Amino acid sequence: MSEKDKMLAGELYDANYDEELINERLKNKDRCYEYNNIKPSNIEERTRVLDEILGKHKNSFYIEPPFYCDYGYNIEVGENFYSNHNLVILDGNKVIFGDNVFIAPNCSFYTAGHPLEYEQRNKGLEYAKPIRVGNNVWIGGNVVVLPGVTIGDNVVIGAGSIVTKDIPSNVVAVGNPCRIIKEI
Repeated sequence: MSEKDKMLAGELYDANYDEELINERLKNKDRCYEYNNIKPSNIEERTRVLDEILGKHKNSFYIEPPFYCDYGYNIEVGENFYSNHNLVILDGNKVIFGDNVFIAPNCSFYTAGHPLEYEQRNKGLEYAKPIRVGNNVWIGGNVVVLPGVTIGDNVVIGAGSIVTKDIPSNVVAVGNPCRIIKEI
């Protein structure tokens, strides 16, 4: 099994010395650099480069630069998606956003994690667990979503939250760690 196969399967893998993963990251980081340096008024060019970065998207979506991600091909964006400035997605595994998702500035989605045991961690091993965000979700500024989290439909995540566990549909959740404070 290749390191990429292990990564996508959520198993421990080594991204630091695997030539395939290194080359894919570098290629995508060049695309992100290109995207982040296109004039704001050149919407057609920005759309073209985002189309090359993202694995899958629907028609109506927009990401304000700067935007950073590792591979790009693991990111799926639904209809009517909007992200404000400084979106970071560490997409060693799938990151899937539903329709009508709005993300405030300075938000991060991390599929990558590291072993608790220092021996494995010191060898450069890591894992990646998928993140899923449902439909009709609003994520406030400075939110961090950790590996393996699913956020349901019709959810509001309050600013500054760190989402460490799944959030069910139809709630407002906030805090560190993020927890439900109100049903919608």
